[in-house]
Amino acid sequence: MELQTNEVVLATQAALAQASRLAVQYSFSIVAALLLLFLGWWLSRQLSRWTHRGLLQVRGIDETLARFFANVVRYSALLLVFVTVLAQFGVQTASIIAALGAAGLAIGLALQGTLQNIAAGIMLLVLRPFRVGEYIDTGTISGTIVEIGLFATELRTPDGLYRLAPNSTLWNVPITNFSREATRRFEFKIGIGYDDDIDLAESIMRDHAESDPRVFKDPPVATHVDQLTEGAVVLTVWYWTSASDFWPTSREMIKKVKKSFDENGISIPLPQVTLRGTPPQIAPPERPADEN
Repeated sequence: MELQTNEVVLATQAALAQASRLAVQYSFSIVAALLLLFLGWWLSRQLSRWTHRGLLQVRGIDETLARFFANVVRYSALLLVFVTVLAQFGVQTASIIAALGAAGLAIGLALQGTLQNIAAGIMLLVLRPFRVGEYIDTGTISGTIVEIGLFATELRTPDGLYRLAPNSTLWNVPITNFSREATRRFEFKIGIGYDDDIDLAESIMRDHAESDPRVFKDPPVATHVDQLTEGAVVLTVWYWTSASDFWPTSREMIKKVKKSFDENGISIPLPQVTLRGTPPQIAPPERPADEN
């Protein structure tokens, strides 16, 4: 029994001695690793802040995009510090880097749709086809931009509905931005009868446009005969106004022209359909057989 106790004591003493030697041997590496971790953490935060501030000084860089790249710099620095610390203890970092690469590839394949949205979000934030507060139309999605994120874009429709569109959807379709330009041209087409006075109708349309102070004098208001259809002579008026006055002036223009046409006896023909046919052939009545 005493022999077993002595063996345990000796084994414990040997383990403690070995631990002491390892502690002495790796004490410098441990201290260096702790210092490296602290300095790396501090430096990553500083790099992130410097990147964020620097990108905000660049014209056209959005706050969301600046924050995204700042986080990329920070976590890349932390990953580099982590690999460097492992190298201090003799760990083969090449295998770790290969494992991280394989894991990143697997995650990328699993989140392919999400990564497409992120890539599209970065492109939207860099190229800026639209900004917050602008009204856009893609053919399937329309509304005023509320927020542009890395994954999706928030919009509000004219009737007050909230819509969330994936960035990849917006990036892969043509976008019409109704708010980007400061001026817009209004085009109004209306048909009149063939017996009506074309010059009088054009004069009414031109006078209403030129009398509105919100309509620009240069380029000047223009009217012309656009086309001749089966039931009407189609007239067109063009004028330029500011983007903010586009809808108010266009609505008033249509209303004023309709009233003036009615007052001057100018008709607005409705669509007509002409039907042509031949009367049915009626067969003569058959004569009774006994009359023959």
